[in-house]
Amino acid sequence: MNKKVENMKALFAPESVAVIGASDNPGKLGFHVMKSLTKGGFAGRIIPVNPGSGEIMGLKAFPSITDCDGQIDLAIVALPAKLVPEIFRECAAKGIKGIVLITAGFKEIDDPAGTRLHEEIAGIANEAGIPVIGPNTFGMINLQANLNASFTPEFSLLRKGSIALISQSGGISHLLGFLAMRMDVGFSKIIGLGNRLNVDFAQMVDCLMDDSDTRVIMLYMEGIDDPGKLLETIKKQNSKKPIIINKTGSSAKSDQASRSHTGSMAGRHEIYMGSFSQARILAVDNTETLLDSARALAGCPIPDGPGVAVLSGQAGPGMAGCDVSEAQGLKIVQFTEKTQQKINEHLPPLALRTNPVDMGPAWYDSSAIEEIIRAVMDDENVDGILLFMMFASANADAVKGISDLLEKWAQQKPLISCILSPPGIWDGEIKALEESGSLLNYPTPERAANAMASLWKYRKMQISRADFL
Repeated sequence: MNKKVENMKALFAPESVAVIGASDNPGKLGFHVMKSLTKGGFAGRIIPVNPGSGEIMGLKAFPSITDCDGQIDLAIVALPAKLVPEIFRECAAKGIKGIVLITAGFKEIDDPAGTRLHEEIAGIANEAGIPVIGPNTFGMINLQANLNASFTPEFSLLRKGSIALISQSGGISHLLGFLAMRMDVGFSKIIGLGNRLNVDFAQMVDCLMDDSDTRVIMLYMEGIDDPGKLLETIKKQNSKKPIIINKTGSSAKSDQASRSHTGSMAGRHEIYMGSFSQARILAVDNTETLLDSARALAGCPIPDGPGVAVLSGQAGPGMAGCDVSEAQGLKIVQFTEKTQQKINEHLPPLALRTNPVDMGPAWYDSSAIEEIIRAVMDDENVDGILLFMMFASANADAVKGISDLLEKWAQQKPLISCILSPPGIWDGEIKALEESGSLLNYPTPERAANAMASLWKYRKMQISRADFL
C-alpha cells in the first residue's frame, strides 16, 4: 500500500486538525472553517494557524504549521493561491497526513500561471504521499466522526446515515445536503472533490467501497480526466456497493461551463452513459432522483423481479404511480387467484380491485385494509409494493391500523410509499415506520415509483454480468 492510500484513513478520521488561515473575522473563509470544526462536535485537537493572532475562538493560535507542537493529521488550507506551494512544503516537512485545500485559483482559471501552480503543488503533495481534497472545494464532512472540514457549519446538522456523496460541485453538495435535511436522510460522508489535485473519483470510490459506515455511494460528476481509471477501480472492487451517478454536461453550454468550473471537459455524454452501464453504475438524470435512488438502495431490499403491486387509498395517486412504474420498466402484475379472492372479499365490486387496488371503500375498516395488504405481501407474483394514502378525515386512523403489520413484515420485499397528510397528523407514525425499516416514504407517488424503479434497474445490472466484469 502506497503512502498516499494509507494516509487516506487519517484524512477522514484525524485526531488533530490545523486550520491554516484561521480567523476570527466572519468575512474570511478561515472563520467559517473554524466554526464548522468547533461547533460540529469534533473531539480531536483543533489548531488555528495565523501569524497575526495569538488566540482564535478561544484556542491558542500558532504563527505557522512548523511552529505547532505535536503530530497533526489533517490541515485545512484557506489562503491565497500564491502562498499554497510554501504551505504545502511546510506541511510535508511537518508530516501532515492529509490536506483539504479550499483555495481556488489553479488550473480552472483562464491563466497559465494557475496550471503551473496546480502542477507545482501536486508534485509536492505526491512526493510526500499526502492526499489532497481540492483545490477549489468547500471541503469535506465525515458525519460519523463529527468532522466538518468545510466552510459550512450547517452540514453538521445532517443526520448520520449510510449514504456517501462524492461531488465536483460545492453547490450541488449543499443542495443535496439541505434536501437530505428536509427529508431526514442520513449521510456518512460528503466529499467536495473540487479540481482534484491528486484525489479523484477513482480514489474516493476505492476508499468508500471499504468504508464500513457507507452502504451506498452517490456521484455528482461534471467532467473527468481519466474515466477509465474509475471504471477499472469499480471492476477491481467488483461493485461491492451500489453506485449512483448524476453526470451533467450533455449540452454544449454545460460542457463549456464544466471546463471553467472544474478544469475538465464534460466529454461525450452518450459514451459516458454506456460506460456507466457496463460498470453497473446506476445513472440518473437529475439531483432529486440521485438522492431518492440512494435512499431507496440504502433503506430497501433489492427486488427479485419487476413486478409491483400498487395499493392506494384513492384511485388517482395509484394511476399516477402506475404510469411512472410502467414507463420506467416495472410491471403492474396480475395477482394470483388466492390474492384476488381475498381482495374481493374486502372491497365492493365498484372499486378497482385488480392491480392497482383502490382501497378507498375500506377507509372505515382498518382491518380490511390490513387484510388486503397482507394478501398482497404474500403474493408470489409481487416483487415490490407501492403504497399510497392521502389523508382525509374518514381515514385518519388508517396508518395506525396498518403499522403493526408493516413493522412485523419488515420489508421482506421493498415497500415504498407516498403517505401524505397535513403537517403534524401522520408525521410521527411515518417517521416511526421509517426508523424501524418498515417502509420508505416519498412526497409524491411519482417519486415513490421512480425509487422502486431504481431498485429494479440496479437488480437488472446485478443479474446481467456485463463483459466489463
